[in-house]
Amino acid sequence: MKTFILSFLGGLAALVFFFLLVPLAIVMTLIPDSEPEPVRDAVITLDLRETWPDQPPGDEVSAFFADTAFIDVLLNLNAASRDENVKGVFIRAAEFNIGSTRAEELRAAILRLQENGKFVIAHSQGFLSSGPGAYRAIAPADEIWIQPGSEFEIPGVTFETLFLGGAFEKLNVTAEIEQFLEYKNAPDVYKQTEYTEPHAEAMTAIAETVWSRAIADIAADRELDPRTLRGVLEQSPYRADDTVALGLTDKLGWPEEAMFAAVARAMETDAASLSYDDVYGSVVDISAYRASGRPPSTDQTIAIVGGEGAIVTGSGGGGDVFSLGTPVFASDTIAYNLRILAEDEDVDAVVFRVDSGGGSAIASDQIWRAVQHLQESGKKVVVSMGSMAASGGYYVAAGADAIVANPSTLTGSIGVYGGKFAIADGLRMIGVNPDEVGVGGAYASAYSTEELTPEQRQKLVAGLEATYERFTGLVAEGRDIPLERVEQIARGRVWTGEDALELGLVDETGDLIAAINKAKELLGLQEDDLVSLRINRPDASPIRVLRGLMGVSASATQSTPGVQAVAKLLGERRTRALIDQLTAANQRGAQLSAPHYIER
Repeated sequence: MKTFILSFLGGLAALVFFFLLVPLAIVMTLIPDSEPEPVRDAVITLDLRETWPDQPPGDEVSAFFADTAFIDVLLNLNAASRDENVKGVFIRAAEFNIGSTRAEELRAAILRLQENGKFVIAHSQGFLSSGPGAYRAIAPADEIWIQPGSEFEIPGVTFETLFLGGAFEKLNVTAEIEQFLEYKNAPDVYKQTEYTEPHAEAMTAIAETVWSRAIADIAADRELDPRTLRGVLEQSPYRADDTVALGLTDKLGWPEEAMFAAVARAMETDAASLSYDDVYGSVVDISAYRASGRPPSTDQTIAIVGGEGAIVTGSGGGGDVFSLGTPVFASDTIAYNLRILAEDEDVDAVVFRVDSGGGSAIASDQIWRAVQHLQESGKKVVVSMGSMAASGGYYVAAGADAIVANPSTLTGSIGVYGGKFAIADGLRMIGVNPDEVGVGGAYASAYSTEELTPEQRQKLVAGLEATYERFTGLVAEGRDIPLERVEQIARGRVWTGEDALELGLVDETGDLIAAINKAKELLGLQEDDLVSLRINRPDASPIRVLRGLMGVSASATQSTPGVQAVAKLLGERRTRALIDQLTAANQRGAQLSAPHYIER
């Protein structure tokens, strides 16, 4: 009866979605959008408490429902820095960690604004113990306001990994997974109950690098001694008024007061003389901002394309209603986006934004070849690495003309693993006995529910070794590093962008704008030269959206309450990490995936 009720409710939800929401969405697309007017003497507002995907979605359905992407924020801030009609930016700081790389890219955007004569005022309602990212992002602001009574908690950097080895042992499930080599720690989450020595060594080194870099940036921005600052932060938490005395913030005040102060500064008047109409008539949200017309100084065009999420084969379609907007780095879609640019005579260079911890080796190879094809057409390709471009995420980047990583980008992880889960004994514990018959070679039953035979394991290892050799060979060729050196720095180890620069795995550290400037350099242009930028966005026309929706399954409506309950118990980030780990575990074939972790 329970199953019937759940099925009925799931079907009802699907009917409501398709017959009510879909027609409404299509009607909305037929209403012409009014293009925002260019701003006049405005203050741009930016709320870092919002969650953005790194890039615009790759499919039509997600694009229809999507809002601003993080790279849109970065490009708009860069445009605002050169817009004479923008006076400054007002930022609402995040309370929780936004990630080290996002902090670095936002910090670079603020510094760029200030270099061009714009002011930046930020307001915080507290920083809760979750790493330095939220504070680091706004540390260079001209003024940092903090709400009275709020908490300031930035004691360090922590990486958390959810190990499933103990759960699998209780379920009598064996992770039959082989890996190359000792630092390829992604499968450890299925085989171990805690960090192995190599895994702990790599992650501790990353944490120290990220924390030290954060200290250096904040100290420079706040004009404090780095050693003293480190001691002060590691002694946190503090109350709001203490942070002003310590020089960590500038003023106590409420969000509305800080926003009034920002507008007053732009209008060169006193905040007390302003009304709410004055203020809200002078501020423009970053997502609605359009730069004042300024034609490019050259006739060259740089296209920005990319991928985000797990690297998988196919087009990335066929999800469910509740996973709309979940990024996926789909090889057919990304390869098409890259290859079509090879035929576009208007495009001179491509910035390939990669934000992925990897995935399928076959899918990664397909995307790597598309990058090669694009280069063969005469286009320059510069990779911009987001929060992560590791394992398969590094594989697809290795052959580019140049690679630009953020200092805290997690990259490298040059290694491979593969195998399966032997669940037969676990099933027998509950009275289910899997049995099978078949014909063919010994490997025909390799992916059965039973443990691998010695011969099957030997063949699995041989296949993984061949993939590892191809990976290291492509890195050696693409990065012009001797193979012997690549083999020393590979072994599955994850590096920060800062460390990767020293190892020769990337060309320079910097944000998206730095990658665009690198593309200009390869085209023989100057950094200040203005070019046309083209961002790849899928066609979200009504017909395409409807066709995409027809492929969406409503069956996931039944599992949603359970997922929501788990999320409330574990927290959203831990729940997402578990889902990602279990999803990766279900993939067949050689996997180029970096370890799963939660940064706080």
